[in-house]
Amino acid sequence: MRHVELAALVKGAKAEDVQAALAAWERYPELAPHVRATTVHSGFPEETGSSSWELHFRSGLLRWTEDDVFDVTALKTSFTQSDGDFEEFDGVWSFRQQDDDVLVEFAGDFDFGIPSLEGILDPIAERVIKETVAFAIAGSFPSVTVLGQESGGGSDAMQEPAQPAAARG
Repeated sequence: MRHVELAALVKGAKAEDVQAALAAWERYPELAPHVRATTVHSGFPEETGSSSWELHFRSGLLRWTEDDVFDVTALKTSFTQSDGDFEEFDGVWSFRQQDDDVLVEFAGDFDFGIPSLEGILDPIAERVIKETVAFAIAGSFPSVTVLGQESGGGSDAMQEPAQPAAARG
């Protein structure tokens, strides 16, 4: 089982608004270049939902359908794959107000169920998931700092959302 996490600080926002904006799965194809398509079967502001995802992965597509739980009291959004390419995939988004800012924490666990390929597939999937989360947060708010980026050795400020490949032309 591979674990992936990402934290970001959304400046000048309310936790409830950040949770609602990041639960708008239908926007992810325009926010994150790895996301080819999302289909929201039911979603926020309902307490539970379901969504289907297609992400560009290696030379093909990574597909799954997930069951989503939107806990507005605890400021958490959790998901569990119900069908798809992973053997297991689940995670949680947490939203915590910090003065005028919101700390967003994403944590997920996945397993393709192919031990012989985990050294090849897992690092790529981890990168795609992490980048998708970062693009979604940065593309949804005007001022975001992605925290603790290992590759950069520190904080990575994202003041303007990066444009998906299709928008770059």
